[in-house]
Amino acid sequence: MSHLAILLLAAGSSSRMAPQDKLLEQVAGEPLIALMCRRAALTGLPCYVTLPDANHPRVKWIGSTTAIYVPDATEGMAASIRAGIAALPDQIEAVMILPTDMPEIESQDLQHLAAHYHGMDGPILRASAADGTPGHPVLFPRRYFDALCTLSGDVGARAVLVNEPVKLVALPGQRAITDLDTPEAWANWRADGN
Repeated sequence: MSHLAILLLAAGSSSRMAPQDKLLEQVAGEPLIALMCRRAALTGLPCYVTLPDANHPRVKWIGSTTAIYVPDATEGMAASIRAGIAALPDQIEAVMILPTDMPEIESQDLQHLAAHYHGMDGPILRASAADGTPGHPVLFPRRYFDALCTLSGDVGARAVLVNEPVKLVALPGQRAITDLDTPEAWANWRADGN
């Protein structure tokens, strides 16, 4: 399974949280980016994280995760995906892409999705909520890397997902669809006891 990597997307501007940085919000006593990098690293898989640049405040929180800098990060999520895919070593045969603003994703969720990967000829694997609502992370075999490198805009890998076979892999509760982009989303999530 070491030919599978995790790519955390953390190069975005967090504009809907301005002036706060959602990835520096505290969750379980540490910045969200630190928590998510640590959870990814606990899988034992190679972990990479996209960041705007080497001077960004998020950099000091990534631990052992390998940084990938995205000079055109203001373009949106596609720029992060393109840079992340382009930086992966040749021996990586599949990548699990995870936006870093998803605090309910646990190490075991990443391992659960990875356990469903059965080689480069398999389908795209997409985590879903327990009710089947598609979410994140999404695992792409290498044959999709070229398509991922042509993405544009701020809609992530949607253009690839709509045209290819995707197998949903259910995670507990709402973990796969809980992303926190706004002050209101953070307030509601915390009001629920998180």
